[in-house]
Amino acid sequence: MSDIAMPSSGVSVGVFLLVFMCFWLYLGLQKRKLIRTKQKFFEQNGGVILQQQMHPGGGTGGFKIFSTEELEKATNNFAADRVLGRGGHGVVYKGVLEDNMVVAIKKSKMMEEAQTKEFAREMFILSQINHRNVVKLLGCCLEVEVPMLVYEFVSNGTLYHYIHGKEHTTDIALDTRLRIAAESAEALAYMHSSATPPILHGDVKTANILLDDKLNAKVSDFGASKLAPTDEAAIATLVKGTCGYLDPEYLMTCQLTNKSDVYSFGVVVLELLTRKKALYLDGPEEDRSLVSRFTTAMKAGHHQELMDSQVRKEMNDEMATEIADLLMRCLSMNGEERPTMKEVAELGDAEEIPAAPLG
Repeated sequence: MSDIAMPSSGVSVGVFLLVFMCFWLYLGLQKRKLIRTKQKFFEQNGGVILQQQMHPGGGTGGFKIFSTEELEKATNNFAADRVLGRGGHGVVYKGVLEDNMVVAIKKSKMMEEAQTKEFAREMFILSQINHRNVVKLLGCCLEVEVPMLVYEFVSNGTLYHYIHGKEHTTDIALDTRLRIAAESAEALAYMHSSATPPILHGDVKTANILLDDKLNAKVSDFGASKLAPTDEAAIATLVKGTCGYLDPEYLMTCQLTNKSDVYSFGVVVLELLTRKKALYLDGPEEDRSLVSRFTTAMKAGHHQELMDSQVRKEMNDEMATEIADLLMRCLSMNGEERPTMKEVAELGDAEEIPAAPLG
């Protein structure tokens, strides 16, 4: 009986070895395919150019190109409990790097071909930005179809959440609101006037302004921003941004300018002072847009009634008039009539808008 069983055992071992070899070859092919795919995306996203720029003397200030494995490990394979926020363009995860540094990792859904071509150049420029009120871009991952961005982690969430979150029902002092507005203005002014080339944000809103543990403002998402076109006639083919904050002139011309950010900043300040959302989809049509409600109230001389009760309590008439006038300039339908962000920031520096009264 044992003599008869031997050939059968030999065949079984042979089949097992054949299956094992096929499986091993399959894994090897898949690994090589994955490596080739990562390399293709890396080159497609400008990784080679970025690496050349990052050589000693390139001036990227600690900017790092991460591997997919590093970011998967940092986020526990992009686990649901690591999600910091979701938006129309992607998801932001909280990550912990190997050196225990906490970061925010933005995983975008899509990127246009034109953006892909400019990505390396934009990353190189953004990596050199170092301003206390701009969220620091620490690195990126280029081994995926849509590059992932790695930012410094800012602990206190978004300004939107701070104003409108259900757990944030306590009063916000007027000087805190004005300081947050001034710091945001400084960040935008720096990007518009001091960065080379100038950088336009294109999606300024309370959800893109983060607050640290001391409620200092840090403008985020410049990784989705636009370098100011060298050709002034350059026209975008697709309007991007968030309803309620979008510059009406940008909507009509499809041309993003520094004055587009000024308009959106005006909406942010209005939102800060009123604690009302930029856009309500419910209710009468004339009340859906916060800007429309404000301009109507201004014409009727009732704009102070739109302000939050805490603001009305602390703000004197002179301050209310000066801030309202500045907002009307920022929110002008004509971009040429709006101030620059540098002018807005200088107003805060010169304290032409009086500080909130103490006590």
